[in-house]
Amino acid sequence: MKASVEKRLLRYLFINKQTITFALIALIIAVALELTGPFIAKQVIDRHIVGVQTEWATVTNNNDNDTIELNDRYLKRADRLDEDDVVTGTVTFVQVNRDYYLAEGKVPVGETLRVSEDGQSLMSESENFQAEKLSAGTAANFFTPEVQPIMLWLALYLGLILIASVFQYLKTYLLQVHANKIIQTMRNDVFETVERLPMRYFVNMPAGKILARVTNDTEAIKELYVRVLETFVNGFIYMAGIIIALYLLNPTLATMSLMLLPLLMLFMKFYKAYAGKYNEVIRSVNSDINASINESIQTMPIIQAFRRTNDRANEFEQLNDKHYRYQKKMVALSALTSYNLVNVLRGIAFLSFIWFFGNQSLTGTMLVSTGLLYAFVDYLTRLFEPMTQMVNQLPQLEQARVSAGRVFQLLDEETEVIEENTLPRIKGDVRFDHVTFGYDKGETILNDLSFHVAPGETTAFVGHTGSGKSSVMNLLFRFYDPDSGTVQLDGMDTQTLTRQQTRAHMAIVLQDPFIFTGTVLSNITLNDPNISRDKAIEALKAVGADRFIEKLPRQYDEPVGENGNEFSTGQRQLLSFARALAFDPAILILDEATANIDSETEMMIQEAMNVLSKGRTMLVIAHRLSTIQHADQIIVLNKGEIIERGTHLSLLNEKGSYYQMYKMQQAGIEEAM
Repeated sequence: MKASVEKRLLRYLFINKQTITFALIALIIAVALELTGPFIAKQVIDRHIVGVQTEWATVTNNNDNDTIELNDRYLKRADRLDEDDVVTGTVTFVQVNRDYYLAEGKVPVGETLRVSEDGQSLMSESENFQAEKLSAGTAANFFTPEVQPIMLWLALYLGLILIASVFQYLKTYLLQVHANKIIQTMRNDVFETVERLPMRYFVNMPAGKILARVTNDTEAIKELYVRVLETFVNGFIYMAGIIIALYLLNPTLATMSLMLLPLLMLFMKFYKAYAGKYNEVIRSVNSDINASINESIQTMPIIQAFRRTNDRANEFEQLNDKHYRYQKKMVALSALTSYNLVNVLRGIAFLSFIWFFGNQSLTGTMLVSTGLLYAFVDYLTRLFEPMTQMVNQLPQLEQARVSAGRVFQLLDEETEVIEENTLPRIKGDVRFDHVTFGYDKGETILNDLSFHVAPGETTAFVGHTGSGKSSVMNLLFRFYDPDSGTVQLDGMDTQTLTRQQTRAHMAIVLQDPFIFTGTVLSNITLNDPNISRDKAIEALKAVGADRFIEKLPRQYDEPVGENGNEFSTGQRQLLSFARALAFDPAILILDEATANIDSETEMMIQEAMNVLSKGRTMLVIAHRLSTIQHADQIIVLNKGEIIERGTHLSLLNEKGSYYQMYKMQQAGIEEAM
């Protein structure tokens, strides 16, 4: 049973547990240090700002920084008295409305006070206190002892923030490096899978769709690990830290705040249900768009020549319109939920906060300090910051999840096993023994085909389009396996060998040779360390390619662009021949290698073929019969069956299908002349 997309993404996340562990530890430390802010603010407010409005003792000596002098009296906060202090009386420093008063005696905490008409006393519900109204300058004396402690608290918080910034940097660096390492690993896995996919997969899947999975979908997953991952890890740990802090302040209200998390999880599940459907369509249509663009670029000469630009534009517009419609649905879903959801939850939280503290204060159940109120408001505000960030990242999260599903679908495709077991160089004996093959069930391309090619011989295959010539080569290279019968190399059934062993001593030259971006030499060696520079140059000279290469500015080190467009078809074909010669195969396959070249270039190619044929078995799929006249054996195919075989002269003497094809080509040449 295959693991879910989420579990497989987690497996990639933990490819380096040490890095992710260090990052999480750094994050936890940074969050813990940052969340000390409201606690420190609570201490400053309750103890050093609002806390000044409390009971003060009259003492005999001014012997420390906590004692102030007022009207020839020494006053010190009652909660800071020590054993050496001699108390002679008690006063209370209190604020009523906007004015400060010094009341004689101890005023109970939480009492509602009114100023008498003469301004000489303060009245509560049950008691009157003689009081003196203080000027702003005089009242400031009571705050003087608090300046130093406040500065110490602020210095402590600044130090904690600086330390937290170091851990935040470590966390960000480690998570980002880890995220990019994950994407590097995933892209390597995807590319390795693509290289091992059987040929049948590429026949059924447009190149643009494969490209979209390798590039666009992995890029979407990159956003998951680089941005979304950090946001969610940050958010959950930050929220966990805030919940812990709220529990330290007030367990009841913290529990009420905790009830918001299930609402968030329910929303995420709801969002996933709808956004997942939309993103499935969006990513699929995006692949179709890539495939359409890729096909249009490759076939643009045909499209323009047959005036089909409007039709192609209409097809593209239909795909583009579908992509737009589903993107609009995603935007509507995100706009409806992200900002509104967090606002609603924030409103619920603050209503609960006001109701709880208001009810506690009005009923007298609990006396709430200003610092506690500030800390709770600060923590609640901070609680919704990561929540907002996480909700805003949900579109990227869902897009990445859908893209990951498409990438994992590619990774789950059945691939060819790569085994590097070496096989000694074979002699080049090729035998097809009663081979029957079809690309699809119920379809027969080759029907009970049998032939033998001795080592060192050249055998050519001719026939009309669809006769099965290329299928013979596909079976020989084990791009496919026969439905029945055997393909043998030196008497060994190819299905008993690995695909790498089967191909180890074979090379192929195609009708449309592909030239890689790089240099002339890198196209010959294909960066194989076993092929030296001298060997590659020798191969180029052997096929006659040196005649045009040595005219280039940098000769063999000349840069080559995409598909070697700076070279003619014949020159590219010579490079392809040199590549095959450099690898020194025991069996060489030429798949209509002379089909698209002019007569002058054909002579050069013929010379190259003569060089290549020495000491190796050659199988040639021929379109131009003039290039195979010296073949040891010519096999004529029709609908997957051998209808004639022999040498060029013997087949002409039979005056059968080969004779008719040869006469038609000769007539065409004479007419052209």
